[in-house]
Amino acid sequence: MDRSQKADLVDELKSVFTETSVVVVTRNLGLSVAQSTELRLKMRDAGAQFKVAKNRLALIALEDTRYKPIGDLLKGPTGLATSEDPVAAAKVAVEFAKTTDKFEIVGGAMGDTVLDENGIKALAALPSLDELRATIVGLIQAPATKIARTVNEPGAQLARVFAAYGAKEAA
Repeated sequence: MDRSQKADLVDELKSVFTETSVVVVTRNLGLSVAQSTELRLKMRDAGAQFKVAKNRLALIALEDTRYKPIGDLLKGPTGLATSEDPVAAAKVAVEFAKTTDKFEIVGGAMGDTVLDENGIKALAALPSLDELRATIVGLIQAPATKIARTVNEPGAQLARVFAAYGAKEAA
């Protein structure tokens, strides 16, 4: 990798660090190509991304960003999972770590807050942005559904009474 490629990679990482809500630092202990591809696909499906970068280049990219304190976690073969949704990258990383012993969570950061492994696992336990939106929509829709049911119920009861009288007289 020549200097211009390194500079491009640093610029790309710096833009990722400025646009993301969460960074999860992972340790890659010999994932196969198939496992790495599976992880990247799961990250992409969740709206996150996973990058493996040289630690020195990642440290340079962390300069002047709010994620600079996680530089201490970049030792050994590391990978960086990032997402704009504060929960997506953590969820996928924690779930993937449960399936293999060659991938472990080291720590990370959410905004200015540095998180250890347990902090990332706690973050992964929270509902995602899409789940929260669905819950809110459900809560908003519930009163309207109850009102419609309440308004329609007396008419339905009256119709059942007429039907019962009609069946009684026909018999």
